[in-house]
Amino acid sequence: MSGEVGRALGRLLTDVYALPDREPVQAIVVHDPGCMLAPCACFGISAEVRELDESVWRLRLLYLDEVVGACRLVLLGGVLVVYAAASYRASTTEDWARHHQVVAEVLLRECTRFADERGWPIATSLEEAAELLELARTAPGLLVCAPHILLSPTFRAVHAAVRCGRIGDLLTARARYGWAGPWWGEWFYQPGGGSLFDLGVYNVVSLCALFGPVRRVTAMVGVAIPERVVNGRRIRVEADDNGHVLLDFGEARFAVVSTGFTMQRYRSPAIEVYGSEGTIQLLGDDWAPEGWELWRNEDGAWRVFPESDPHWQWTEGLRHLVDCVETGRPTVTRPEHAYHALEIMLAAQAAGRDGRAREIASDFPEPDLARLGATDAPTRVHDPRSAA
Repeated sequence: MSGEVGRALGRLLTDVYALPDREPVQAIVVHDPGCMLAPCACFGISAEVRELDESVWRLRLLYLDEVVGACRLVLLGGVLVVYAAASYRASTTEDWARHHQVVAEVLLRECTRFADERGWPIATSLEEAAELLELARTAPGLLVCAPHILLSPTFRAVHAAVRCGRIGDLLTARARYGWAGPWWGEWFYQPGGGSLFDLGVYNVVSLCALFGPVRRVTAMVGVAIPERVVNGRRIRVEADDNGHVLLDFGEARFAVVSTGFTMQRYRSPAIEVYGSEGTIQLLGDDWAPEGWELWRNEDGAWRVFPESDPHWQWTEGLRHLVDCVETGRPTVTRPEHAYHALEIMLAAQAAGRDGRAREIASDFPEPDLARLGATDAPTRVHDPRSAA
């Protein structure tokens, strides 16, 4: 956790000091000094270790919940306050189950913003998620949900190419994200955990951003490895560790998400999008992109877009959130998108149990990624299998 949060906040501080009209950070109050010692040293900022108490909630600015734990952020004049709570590896099923209660409590308080920076769903039930959406509309706080993969320059370039018709009408797609699975944190394999919530959520959010809302879902979801060694002891796996989710976007447009704690390694695109006039491939992982490729029938060659920001982190949602707070503009990552992804994943889990497809009722607004800026131009690479 310390490394991820430290890198994200280090980049935020870089932005703060790069713009003269931004209020400089004079001090940092941090519960976990490991995550901020390096950024503090780089900018000559004093660091103080302190437990945050109830009074902090009555102050402003942010609450940040990391996938590797919890981190609270408050800007008090020129003081950036950071609170890093329980470690990712110490998380429990009970902690995750009450996540929506924590979010709701913060939204109702006088602090002005709330950010969910984890890669996990907004909640574990639609009832809890609906409560949070209603609070986001009516409470003083602002709810910003992860994953923030839509913010990466590579994904934004792919999204722009799709929206301007570079590959024609979208017809079908494939996305994958997986690995062998964690050897810490038994809660990953307990009810409320699982590979679909931990990993597949990234792919679901990505595909919906490209195709729009899903209308129907079916899936094969289950437990492929019934026992695993976690924290040095053998446990029984009770949550899905293997899944293939079929998404129906309407008008015979389909996509599949392949995810699981069942993949040792891969060397393949994270996302493949097939249109009537071409193909787009996002390389690496959607949360850690390594560039993208574009094939257009008209060109007869692959165009390669090298990764334009190799240092981009999935925690960059923090910087986007601060930008939105400063400018007063709405965030690109919308709670409705997170709710839609949760409904899809819950429907997929249900379909894995009984084999029946489910209709999806929710919707979400089109993400306005264009406002975040343009991306780099491509490099043309000849495909030796083509006639061109």
